[in-house]
Amino acid sequence: METLIVEQQGSARLLTLNRPQQRNAMNLQMVEDLLQQLATAEADEQIRALVLRGSSGHFCAGGDIADMLTAQQRAADGDSDAFYRMNRHFGELLSRFNQTNLVVVAALEGAVMGGGFGLACIADICLAAQGARFALPETRLGLPPAQIAPFVATRLGQFQARRLALSGVTIDTEEAARIGLVHAIAESGEALTDSVNQQLQAIHACAPNALATTKQLLRDSAGLRDSGLEALLDSAARQFADAMQRGEGREGARAFIEKRPAEWQQA
Repeated sequence: METLIVEQQGSARLLTLNRPQQRNAMNLQMVEDLLQQLATAEADEQIRALVLRGSSGHFCAGGDIADMLTAQQRAADGDSDAFYRMNRHFGELLSRFNQTNLVVVAALEGAVMGGGFGLACIADICLAAQGARFALPETRLGLPPAQIAPFVATRLGQFQARRLALSGVTIDTEEAARIGLVHAIAESGEALTDSVNQQLQAIHACAPNALATTKQLLRDSAGLRDSGLEALLDSAARQFADAMQRGEGREGARAFIEKRPAEWQQA
């Protein structure tokens, strides 16, 4: 696929985000490719697990600023829903991966930022290499982490989510493990591969129907299938679109591209 490397390993499908020059930043094509691969895996009775990993030493540096600029141009041309559609489509990706009965394993290294942080939060099992860096930098770009926030709060709890989202601070692998995002730490990328393989062996030892039923029961008990989540994500996408079309979002995108502090960081 254009943005993914897809491999089969026993009863698992490995999906490697493959935009290394952008540190695997997620664009709309990657969202489409991931959704397609999820649907294909769910239709295959032999598949029990999906592994999400990034190429060239990074997991995912967040959303692709180029997509935001394209949406900005469309909005300027009169398409008032351009930012909403872009943002909400990413929320659909998170929601679909969160709702799947397949076991989702995330192998994290390098940059785990923004949308990449969101992907980690919907994984059932998170393994990380030493040296990975985690952050929700959206507010430093003048934006809310609109589609990510509900999943971060569910995974980490309200106050850890507030601390990270309201400061944009970067944390290391040990801190990510302490707050419950990461389940195990590997010393290197090679050791991370070994950890993934060991985890897949453990998953393969479990009965497929029992895995699916158990995951659904656990998800239901956490309230994540409540229809209110979809309404919240709809509202969040509107808030994101509003931010992108006001001064802060435009200034944040421009400052990012120009590699300079945003106006509110210069005071």
